Amino acid sequence: MGKQPVRMKAVVYALSPFQQKVMPGLWKDLPGKISHKISENWISATLLLGPLVGTYSYVQWYREKETMEHRY
Repeated sequence: MGKQPVRMKAVVYALSPFQQKVMPGLWKDLPGKISHKISENWISATLLLGPLVGTYSYVQWYREKETMEHRY
């Protein structure tokens, strides 16, 4: 038995350079999406932001202390 040729149609997707709404769903309800992600992952967000804020606060305090020591 020989192989039968099968006709296939090629589908080509392209964006027009004049297309204005390429990703409208990305920006739709952005604050709602962000708050939903934070409320879902509040433990991970706390564990990420806690050390960052603590380190930044410590650095600011230390720089202020060093500045005050060198004033006199």
